[in-house]
Amino acid sequence: MAQSLNSTSPPSAGNETLVDNQTATAVGALILSIVFLLGFPGNLFIIWSILARARKQSITTLLILNLAIADGSLMALTPFFIVYLVLKNWVFGNVMCKVLFYLCLVNMYASIQLIILMSLYRLLAILWPQRVSSFSNRKLVLRVLVVVWVVVMVASIPAMIYRKVKNKEGTDTSVCDSFHDHDSYAVLQYSLELVLGFFIPYPVIVVSYICILRRIRKTKFGRRIRSEKLILAIVLTFCLLWLPYHIINMVQVAWALCPEGHLKQILNKIWHRSRAVTSAIAFISSCANPVLYFFAGKSYIRREGLAFMARLFEGTALDSATRKSRQNSQNCSRDKDKDAGSVMLNDKEADSVNNSSSNVKPVKNGK
Repeated sequence: MAQSLNSTSPPSAGNETLVDNQTATAVGALILSIVFLLGFPGNLFIIWSILARARKQSITTLLILNLAIADGSLMALTPFFIVYLVLKNWVFGNVMCKVLFYLCLVNMYASIQLIILMSLYRLLAILWPQRVSSFSNRKLVLRVLVVVWVVVMVASIPAMIYRKVKNKEGTDTSVCDSFHDHDSYAVLQYSLELVLGFFIPYPVIVVSYICILRRIRKTKFGRRIRSEKLILAIVLTFCLLWLPYHIINMVQVAWALCPEGHLKQILNKIWHRSRAVTSAIAFISSCANPVLYFFAGKSYIRREGLAFMARLFEGTALDSATRKSRQNSQNCSRDKDKDAGSVMLNDKEADSVNNSSSNVKPVKNGK
């Protein structure tokens, strides 16, 4: 994602970089500033709410916590890029060049994998509530999260290998760019992003929520519907804000593989002029969740105060016992009165037997 903030144009477009465009740098710096002001404290508040105020950390809250950590980490990096866009010069050195781009890619991969886990867990909880308890073990979930973070850290290594600070020809300014052949780097880096960030996760997410929404339409429990609406809003917001970025990735890979000619020039114009905008939109995704949580939990604010978000997350977490009781209530709703009468009758019979036995027992004891 962050590669776009200082991608160097191909030879056909000269040696101009994105920071040479006054409009692009001004708009980019403005967007990143707003994103930082909203996203950084917002994600910190989410992390604090879950760790300090949540009475129970469910599977859903653990996933939301890790998502907030990923988004908050990205928000913490935005000041470096704001300075870069304002100064139009990379002043942070070669090590930070590699580390910042690496961490940006880690955030992208971590966010999408956490969204996948969230979607699959909700699918399991909705379709197979009896079996969800076997997958809700806290230790198991923590192990899965550790594996996810390790995998995304390994998958992001190319961003660190292919990056270093380069001086612009004839100037004293520097850019952080790939030092290998630009076409080869584009194919490798953006193809990997497309596979891990789009082609695999998006179908999984879409199919999961199609199944979830079909099942929700058959249920009568408003609270579950509200919970699923919140999770669905998180997923849809993430997917929609990242979709333009992945589309431009496709265009850039096609440009890199395309032979010289008119089509290659058209593809070059598309990705080069759109990259800054789509990257800014992708950055917005990291500050969108706190806003969604605020509007979803505003009914808790007056009653719970600063703990409103923790209560909101507890409301979205459906434990297995609750799911089972709700499912049993749904399956037996047509025979509710009959079942209730049977239960009352059985209770009376049990009480009668207990009373009889209690009356006989003292006689036997001679009391």
